[in-house]
Amino acid sequence: MITLCKACGTSYEIASFQPEQCKICEDERQYVPVTGQEWIDLPGLCASHTNKWKQHDADLLSIQTVPAFAINQRAFIVRTPEGNILWDCIAALDEATKTLIASLGGLKAIAISHPHYYTTMQDWAAEFNAPIYLHASDRQWIMRDSPLITLWEGETLQLATNVSIIRLGGHFAGGSVLHWTRNDGVLLAGDILQVTPGADAVSFMWSYPNMLPLPAATVSDMMHRLSAVKFTQLYGAFAGQEIMANAKDIVHRSGEKYIACLR
Repeated sequence: MITLCKACGTSYEIASFQPEQCKICEDERQYVPVTGQEWIDLPGLCASHTNKWKQHDADLLSIQTVPAFAINQRAFIVRTPEGNILWDCIAALDEATKTLIASLGGLKAIAISHPHYYTTMQDWAAEFNAPIYLHASDRQWIMRDSPLITLWEGETLQLATNVSIIRLGGHFAGGSVLHWTRNDGVLLAGDILQVTPGADAVSFMWSYPNMLPLPAATVSDMMHRLSAVKFTQLYGAFAGQEIMANAKDIVHRSGEKYIACLR
């Protein structure tokens, strides 16, 4: 039987009783609600919630659960000539979502920026027979095993001719972004780079809910890793987090500002 943490959406396999704790929420990068840890099963979630879709352009769609559930991130489907890639994951995998993704041609691969968005990745992978690519540095945060999980190492992984994953670190050791070389370059950043409310800057944190910053040296290293990457657009983890022009310059300026504030 599968149970989901209501605070973060992480799924656990259980025999009968609910877990007392969620390991993801016990970590300081997440939190345990003051009301305590609560759980829901996947059928219960799909009975009370649904997924809404948004088409950002012909080859990029986002999926987000409504009403908001857990961390409330969105997932993306990147359409390529070699197959569809799911970037990041949400917990609710309902029948409508299965039908819509199947009608788009299924999934070639699933890739996830960091452990807060692992959610029910195992169920998505099983439904579409798609491998899941996770950075090996974050293996300790996998709460359910799956034969479809592939742990990759190093700094980049090519998923398709024009799509690759880049490890930036920061929020998590294996924290990654997806780079899509279409047009002048698109970055799907999860919250490894957190788009600010005005969508004119990004920020960097070790823990977002607990407001714990990253060291200047870590942010400097992240900026160095992005220096050779070409991109003009950036999509963040949450609805409305889109930087549609000059994204690389904005990220660079934001990094400089962040480091200056720490110093």
